[in-house]
Amino acid sequence: MSKILVEQDPSPMKLDVMHVEQWALWEKEVSRFPWTYDATETCYVVEGEAVVTPDNGDPVTISAGDLVVFMAGLSCVWEIKKPISKHYKMG
Repeated sequence: MSKILVEQDPSPMKLDVMHVEQWALWEKEVSRFPWTYDATETCYVVEGEAVVTPDNGDPVTISAGDLVVFMAGLSCVWEIKKPISKHYKMG
């Protein structure tokens, strides 16, 4: 099973039910860095684009309009191609 799940263009109703706009906001400039998820993170990309490459895995591109789940235990490298802004919640 993939440790990164991407749903493109979820319905506005789904986002409302999940209270996405109440989640914390994270923003980052174009950059590249390693990351490990201690807990599962669900996020909604508001703007920008990144390629997230799991250790020993295939790269996954995420961009504006994507609802993404990063599973706990995932180690990866983030490469932010366009400045990114995302709402996120842990757990």
